[in-house]
Amino acid sequence: MLEYISRLSNADQERMQSVLSQLYRQTFLLERKYDKRAGRLVLNHDYDFCEQHMEFLKDYLDVAGILIEKNTELGAIYIQGQTLLGERLPKLATIYLLLLKLIYDEQMAAVSSSVNIVTTFGALSARAGEFRLTRSLSSVSEIRRALAILKKYQMIEPLDALEELNEGTRILIYPCINLLLMREDIRKLLAVFGEEAGGDGAAEEITAADEAAAEEEATAPDDAQEEGETRNAE
Repeated sequence: MLEYISRLSNADQERMQSVLSQLYRQTFLLERKYDKRAGRLVLNHDYDFCEQHMEFLKDYLDVAGILIEKNTELGAIYIQGQTLLGERLPKLATIYLLLLKLIYDEQMAAVSSSVNIVTTFGALSARAGEFRLTRSLSSVSEIRRALAILKKYQMIEPLDALEELNEGTRILIYPCINLLLMREDIRKLLAVFGEEAGGDGAAEEITAADEAAAEEEATAPDDAQEEGETRNAE
């Protein structure tokens, strides 16, 4: 491994450190990310770099008991493993994540021509109402924080400023969200949150790492099936 690193240029060695840091921090690397200046999705050069050095990264991370996977269809490279300590998501961020996954699945089922889906904060709030979760939704500052956390883990990209959050605020849902639980499992979790919202509102928080790891058990058709984990937006 050291020999491989020594053969890289100084610039590539720094790039390797940056890529590893991103993977540890946000779990996912996307092939395409939204660029607000360009107003569209653009290629992520860190994804290309990671792809070029995939074999080395597999060997390097394997020493720490971490798997690195690539989902070509969704355009995502991500890490998973029991040794990873995910950030604990606040209840509100967890609820939003589950609701956004439902919205993503429904729009994809409607024969979407893209793996990236755009919704609005109004649509997200409406879905929360359907599951009787509106009582648990908190202040604007907490809502902004919840959305910022999901942006960090590469689940979403707010297309409009969160400082001006309103029902028309557009939210791009990245395909990484498709690596979470199955729809039926998500509905069950949302139902539980809904029951708690009608009672004392207590709920366990779900770690980003646990949510991603759950996909492996929920969707894997065989032992080789990939998936799992919840990634910092740049």
